Amino acid sequence: MISLAELQRRIDSGDLSTDAAIAQSLEAIGAHDKTIGAFVCHAKDARAASAGPLRGIAVGIKDIMDTSDFPTEMGSPIYRGFRPRGDAPVVAALRQAGATIIGKTTTTAFASLDPTATLNPRHHGHTPGGSSSGSAAAVAAGMIPLALGTQTGGSVIRPASFCGVAAIKPSFRLLPTVGIKCYSWTLDTVGLFAAGVSDLAHGLSAMTGRPELMLPAAISTLRIGVVTQDFAGAPEVAGGEALRIAIKAAEAAGASVRTLALPEIVAEAWRIQPTIQEFEAHQALAWEYHTHYDAMAPLVRARLDEGKGIAPAAYDAARGVAKKARRALAGVFEDIDVLLTLSAPGAAPKGLGSTGDARFNRLWTLMGVPCVNIPADVADGGLPVGVQVIARFGNDAGALAAARFVEDALKA
Repeated sequence: MISLAELQRRIDSGDLSTDAAIAQSLEAIGAHDKTIGAFVCHAKDARAASAGPLRGIAVGIKDIMDTSDFPTEMGSPIYRGFRPRGDAPVVAALRQAGATIIGKTTTTAFASLDPTATLNPRHHGHTPGGSSSGSAAAVAAGMIPLALGTQTGGSVIRPASFCGVAAIKPSFRLLPTVGIKCYSWTLDTVGLFAAGVSDLAHGLSAMTGRPELMLPAAISTLRIGVVTQDFAGAPEVAGGEALRIAIKAAEAAGASVRTLALPEIVAEAWRIQPTIQEFEAHQALAWEYHTHYDAMAPLVRARLDEGKGIAPAAYDAARGVAKKARRALAGVFEDIDVLLTLSAPGAAPKGLGSTGDARFNRLWTLMGVPCVNIPADVADGGLPVGVQVIARFGNDAGALAAARFVEDALKA
C-alpha cells in the first residue's frame, strides 16, 4: 500500500516531486485495476496541484459523491452518464487542500446492498465488502493513498476490515454530506480509507483544516473498554480471534483493558436502527423508486418494498430510543477513553454475492461516534480481519490517537 504520510514526507524533503507521486498512482491503477475493478472511471493523465498539504496525493471518490470532472452514476443505470455541475463539499475540500481527484470508485447501487464486481485485492475469490467497495479495494491494492467512502450501516469500517486497510468513520457531520446521494440523513457519514492510522490523520486534518487531528508523539496511558455486542450475535472464529489478539497487544503495551456491558437502552438502539434507516431510505429514494422501479437493483428495490410498511409513529419512537441511547453511551466514556470492539463478524465472505454483515457496525453509526478500523489478524487463506476503536462523540482526535496506539501495539 501507499502511505500518504510517507509521500508527504518525501515531497516535503524534495525527494519526490508531486507529479511523480501522482504518476505513481496512475501507473498502479493501470497495472492493477483491470483485475480488481475498483474504479468506475479514472483519469488517464493528471498533474498535481502546486500547493496545499495534500499536493501530490491521488484520491479516489466513492461514486455517490458529486464531482465536476467525472460522472456520478451511483452504481445505478438510472444515473448512467450523469454529470454534476459542481463538486460535493468534501471533494472541494480535498481540492482546496491540494489533492488530485484521480477517479470515481465503485459503489453498490445507491450505497445499499447489491454487490459490485470489484474483487478483494487480498483474495480475489472474496468480497471486498461494501458499499464503499472500490475505495477500500483501491487503497488495499496500492493504487492510491487515500479514498473517500460513506457509511450508513457499516460501509466504511467493514470493507476496511475485509481489505486490510485503516479507515475512519468520523463523528456525525464532521464532514458534510451535501452533494452526496442520501440513503438515510440520520446515518449517512463520510469516511476515509488509507494505509495506516497516521495516513488517516494527515488526510482528515488537511481536508478539515483541523491541526488537532494530527497524532500526538505518544500516549502515556489509555483506558480501553472492550464491548462484544452480544445483542448482535456471536462473531465468527476469525473475528473473535482478532479482538483477542488486539486486547492482548494493548495490554502488553501498557493499556488498562476491561470488558464492559453496554446499557440496555444502547442494545435497544441497535435493534431499532433498521427502522430509522429504511424509513428514511424510502423517502430519500422516492423519485427513483416510483419513477424507475424496474431499473433499480433488485436488493435495494426489495429493501424499499419492505420499508413501505414502516409507520411514522414507529420511526418517531425509534428516534427517541436513539436519543436516549446516545446520552447513555456518553456516560460510558466517563470511566474509559475508548471502546474496542469487532469491525466485522469475521473475514470477508467467499464470493461476490454479498458485501458482508453490518451487525457489528450499525450501532456506532447510529450513535454518531468516531470509529477507526485497524487490521488486527490474518485468517486462513490470507484474509485480513480488523478491530475498531471508538471514542465519544466529537473526540475524533482521541479515536485516531488510540487507534495508532493499538496499531503500534499490534506491530510490536
